[in-house]
This record gives sequence, C-alpha cells and structure tokens, in this order.
Amino acid sequence: MAMQNTDMSNIAPAMILPGHSRRWAPPPPSVIVLMIILAVLVLPPVAYLIISSLYTTTFLGYFDEFTFAHFTGILDNPRFFANLLNTAIYSVGAAIVAIVIGVVIAWIVERTDTPLRRYMIVVSVVSLGTPHVLYTAAWLLVLGRAGPLNAILMALTGSNQPVFDVYSMVGMILIEGFIWTPLAYLLLSAVLRSSDASLEEASMMSGAGVLQTFLRITLKLCIPGILALMLLVFIRSFESFEVPALVGLPGGVSVITTDIFDAVNSRTPPDYGQSAAFSVILLLLVMILLRWYSRISRHAERYQTITGKGFRPRVIDLGRWRYLTAAILIGFIGLVIVLPVGMVLWASLLPYYDGINAASLTRVTLHNYVLVAQSYSFRSSILNTLIVGVGAATLSSGAAALCAWLVVRRVRGAWLLDQLATLPLIFPSIVLGVAFLQIFLNTPFGLYGTVLSIVIASFVHYLPYGMRYAYTGALQINRELEEASGVAGARTWTTFVRIVVPLLLPPIVTSWLLIFLLSVRAVSMPLLLAGPHSQLVAVTLFDLWSNGQINELAAMGLTWMAFMTVVSVILYILSRRFGLSVH
Repeated sequence: MAMQNTDMSNIAPAMILPGHSRRWAPPPPSVIVLMIILAVLVLPPVAYLIISSLYTTTFLGYFDEFTFAHFTGILDNPRFFANLLNTAIYSVGAAIVAIVIGVVIAWIVERTDTPLRRYMIVVSVVSLGTPHVLYTAAWLLVLGRAGPLNAILMALTGSNQPVFDVYSMVGMILIEGFIWTPLAYLLLSAVLRSSDASLEEASMMSGAGVLQTFLRITLKLCIPGILALMLLVFIRSFESFEVPALVGLPGGVSVITTDIFDAVNSRTPPDYGQSAAFSVILLLLVMILLRWYSRISRHAERYQTITGKGFRPRVIDLGRWRYLTAAILIGFIGLVIVLPVGMVLWASLLPYYDGINAASLTRVTLHNYVLVAQSYSFRSSILNTLIVGVGAATLSSGAAALCAWLVVRRVRGAWLLDQLATLPLIFPSIVLGVAFLQIFLNTPFGLYGTVLSIVIASFVHYLPYGMRYAYTGALQINRELEEASGVAGARTWTTFVRIVVPLLLPPIVTSWLLIFLLSVRAVSMPLLLAGPHSQLVAVTLFDLWSNGQINELAAMGLTWMAFMTVVSVILYILSRRFGLSVH
C-alpha cells in the first residue's frame, strides 16, 4: 500500500496562486456558487469564535458588550498556564511513546526478513475501526486498579494496594501513545520503504553490525520523517479530548481541551465566552504548530535517497535474531489489538467487572449483548452514526473532487476554493464543535441537537482530507483526455461526469471510507452538538463510561468494532488495489 506525505497543511502547493490572465474577468458561475457555499459553511465558525470571545452575552445568548475579560480572566488565572504545561508534557510524552514503538516496528517490517511482518499492515489498519473512547476504556481496564498489570505488580512486590495509578499523567501518556502507535508505524514504514537500502548494506559490508547500522545510518536518513511525524502526533495529542476526559479528569489532571469542555458543559449557565476564548487560544497554538510541521516536511527532500535506476529495496537477513524480532512483532499485535480487545471482550461477558479471576468464570453471560440488541437507544445511535458517517463522507469527498479538479485546471478564481476548503484544517475538533455550537444556538432554523447539525460540522471538519486525496488524483489526469472530450462535442460538465469522475473514483472512494471512519468514531465535536434524539455510538460509549456502565459499554463497543473492522479491511483492500494512502 503506497503511503503518501501526510502534510495536511500543504495539501496542494500548486493551488495557492491563481493562473495568469492579462485581463481580469469574473470566475465562472460554478466557481462562484462553490465559493458562496464554502464561505457560508467555513467562515462563520471563525467569526463566531472571535466574536464570542470578545463580547459578553445576555441570558438568552445574544451578544452584548465588547470586552477582553474572557481572555484576561484566562491569562490571569495560574491554572491556565499549569494546564498548558500539562498539555505540552502530555503531548510530548505521547509522541515519544508512539515514535519509539513505531520506528522499531517499521524497521523490522521494512528492513528485515522477520516472519509475520506482512500481517502488521492489516493489524494497524484494523485499529482504524476502534473508536478512541473504546480503546481508551480498554486500556483503563488493562492498567486500572483491578487490571492485570496491577495484579502482576502486586504479586511481584507483595503490595496489598495497586502499584500503578493509571489516572495520572503517566497513564495519559501511555494510553495516548498506544493510540497513535499504529499510525506512527504506517507512516514511518512509508519513509523506510522509499529509502534506498544500499547505504545500510555498505555500512554492514564495512563491518558495522545490524544495531550500529540502524542507529548510525537508518535513523539519520529518517530524521525529517521522524521529526515531522513526531510533531504531527504532538499536534493531534495537543488537541485530543478522549484520553484527557476519561483518564486525566478523574485523576485531577486537566488540559486545555478539558477546560473548553468544562466551560460549556459543566457550568450553569454555560460560559460560552470563556469557552470561545479558550478555543481561540488553542486555535492559535495549533496554527503555529501546523506551520512548523509544514516547514519540517518541506525540508525532507534533503534526505532523499531514491535516485532512479539505482534504487533497490532490500531486506536484512537477521539469521537467528529474526526470532527475537518476530517476538517483538507479536508483542506489537498484542499491544494494538489482542490485549485491549481481549479486556473489552472479557468485560462484555460479565454482569459486573471485578478484574480477571477464576471466580469470574462462573458469571460469564451473554446478557449484555442481549441488552444491547434490545436497546432502542443503541439501535438509534447506530442509525444516527451511519447517517453522520455517510453524509459527511459523501459531502466531503464529492465537494473536494469538484473543487480539486477546478483548482488543478487553474480555472479562474478556483485558488480561493482551495483556501476555503483547507481552512478547517486548523480547527481542533473540540474548537470546531464550540464554534458550530454558537452558530446553531443563534440560528432560527432549529439545527442545534439534530443529526443534520453534526453532519454539517463533520463535513466542514473533514473537507481538507477529501481535498488531500482528490487533488492528488486530479494531478494524475492528463488534460488531453478532457480536450478530446471537448473536441467530440461534450460540454464541460459532461466531461467532468463522464471522464474526470471515473478517473478520480479510486481516490474518491478511499477518501470516502477514511472520512467515514474518522467521523463515526469522533467524540468531542458530537458530544457538544448531539441532542437527546441525535446520539452517536461514540457519544453513547462516552456516556456509558461516565455512568460506570462498563459491561454495557464493552458489549456495545465490541459489536460496533466488529462492524467497523469490516469497513477498515475494505479500506485496506481498496488502498492496496489502487495504490492509495490511508492517512
């Protein structure tokens, strides 16, 4: 499966400047219509965030007086800087955990003859089907007071009390790092796969060992990719919500995203002004980080080693050491899939969870699955989730295909479509949720709390991902095919539908599946926008954990994961068939 550069902040470098024209002329109607639609969807969140952060509101939610009090209140509070430090420590730690494990697994898979290495890609892609809430809950069961880790540590130390406290900064770092480990492996595999192994072979022929070659040659060649990926994981952890909410808050560890959620959901009346101010600060920090990430990614060409005919991907014969590396891969499979899923399965078969012990075997039951099957709320949340996933994926991939084609063909004014379509990239999910919450509360259409509101917000949030794929695919279409269609008498839209769309179908389908997976497992944005009749699976799982209904959560989560695993495998098969990236 071909892995491509994941620099989402630089989706289409060629789009930034419009084409030359000696005489100014207005854009064609199609471009103008798309500009208006995207502007109406993308620009209001920015405007509402800024306005809400700078104005007081009345009891009914209307804007009242201009003020900087929301910002000064945050900056004057020492808790803000303590939580900002917590966010930075948590994000750096998670990035280090993910990168260290990812580098080792990627090197074993791409550079050695270790058995089982071909199955690692399947394991990682299947992890896409696991909602972050379920994955976090699974690791809380593994690392919690009654989990197997503490049972082993208590047996080794003779302690009567749990030795490891998962509800801590260390617990947050480990769980978030484990969540991003499959992504780190996938992207670092792409870096190693596109690097010429001849330099490593030359090192070993000169007498260097495998480990010395790995440390002095392989790692140095991968420095740009490692740094860029580390910053990417740092950014995603910086704006994450699930682990801070489920692990940090019970342990008294707060970060910026939980401060935003607290200002909206845990106060009466909700403090939308302060949540907007928090969101603006987080937005500015993410913009700076994305800019830095873009600069690092652009310098990667300094370390390119693919030079044309001389490029030959090779693997290292490890001899007897391949059994050790095979054991490491088995450990990776256990870490990513077997251990967390096994704990969820075990919890789903018990009437109440009290750890792993022999007495629990007598209480094994399928009652939780019966409850899930008979639950109207579960069936409703599944339907709502599918509607959101299908709606967001269809709108994002469809709009992106049209915009990307217009941009690649340098249609007059299309460069602005690129800017509007990629702007949502700077929004962390919870920040975009706060922005749309403000919009839907202040519109007369009654959108707040509906499934349609979540579809609209998800469409805007994932539109840059659709542009990423569609633009790459559109670049590969030769203009001569469209010119031949025009010579044959076809109109522009006929050419787009009959010629361009079929050729763009592989990236469109793959982006559709990816956006579907991302939108159905999101929590922070739907958690702010969902109403009583628009609950999603991920939100329901979050509520079940918050209410202490661990066993129902496990049964519901495992059922949903089985379905999402099928979708993930389809994504993998399509990406292999068409040579497309899944990230």
